[in-house]
Amino acid sequence: MYRDPEISDDIRQQMVAWRRDIHAHPETAFEEHRTANVVAQALQLMGLPVHRGLAVTGVVATLKNGDGPSIALRADLDALNMQELGAQAHASKCVGKMHACGHDGHTAMLLGAAAHLARHKPFKGTVHFVFQPGEENEGGGRVMVEEGLFDQFPADAVYGMHNFPQLPRGHFAIRTGTMTAFLDTFEITVTGKGSHGAMPETGIDSIVVASQLVNALQTIVSRRTGATESAVVSVTQIHGGDTWNVIPETTVLRGTVRTLDAAVQARTKAAMQQICEGVAQTHGATVALDYRHGYPGVVNTAAETAAAVSAAASLVGEAQVHTDIAPAMGSEDFAFMLQKRPGAYIGIGAGEGANAPPVHNPYYDFNDNILPLGAAYWVALVRQQLPV
Repeated sequence: MYRDPEISDDIRQQMVAWRRDIHAHPETAFEEHRTANVVAQALQLMGLPVHRGLAVTGVVATLKNGDGPSIALRADLDALNMQELGAQAHASKCVGKMHACGHDGHTAMLLGAAAHLARHKPFKGTVHFVFQPGEENEGGGRVMVEEGLFDQFPADAVYGMHNFPQLPRGHFAIRTGTMTAFLDTFEITVTGKGSHGAMPETGIDSIVVASQLVNALQTIVSRRTGATESAVVSVTQIHGGDTWNVIPETTVLRGTVRTLDAAVQARTKAAMQQICEGVAQTHGATVALDYRHGYPGVVNTAAETAAAVSAAASLVGEAQVHTDIAPAMGSEDFAFMLQKRPGAYIGIGAGEGANAPPVHNPYYDFNDNILPLGAAYWVALVRQQLPV
């Protein structure tokens, strides 16, 4: 069972208020100006010095209590470009934007931890509270690192956390090593020869070529990737043609590639290029592959993973901290921070039943019941890593 943390009632109530306010006013990548203001003002009221401007809307606050090690704790600020369908009172007020991944809750939990730590200072050393913009597809974590996050705010280790609706409330999940997938995207431009729809023999049908590419790309996973390896190749967009009786000269395919290690990633990219060249030669078309490396995999370091497990277990017991979970094929730009510093990324259970909406679902809403536990996890981690 979950052991009640020290988080006071006023901080618990404030976390709910922060979370629901941010949820009702979602902002997407690098446009989180209102959200950043809410966060910065809350931190300043706690008496913390606040730095703004990294990655446009990033916020970093520092709490120092004597000499000692330093750690960074990270939450994400941004919402998604999708329409919320839930009917709760704090539902999105912004058409076409919603907090469908729980970043509103992540922000509130880290603010709650900052409030508790600033009030009691149960540690010796330095804690940096990092509120990062643009996690959803836009690489705000990479931008913060490139703009000098760890130069301005030196940290011996960095930690992140994400809610897992598929994991029961009161549980945590983590693994040493690769936690999430490498994320790449691609765009394939097929150029044939346009013609009348009634006379396809006079042209080179870019739609037919693109269709064969969609099928051929699926063989990368089914026939070129080892059974014990992991890869996903998904074509998610097809764009071609403007009217009923014209075979278009150009058709564009777009999609995503997910892998769990660099070797499989490289082989997948090479196989895609080979298939594009072969299909182009078969049909006399031109096929151009634009393969874009996105997020690297989140790779938890051993010592910091053990620290995260210990902090979580101190709250919920060892049996409810799962350390053997399979890597997720989703991706996270916290990976860029872990490329610069050792650290660990943990999942906090948010599930209340089998029918709870998953993240990125129009009916999803962060589970406010886990706010005290999330804040308590951060506090436990700071106590452990920065002992008095």
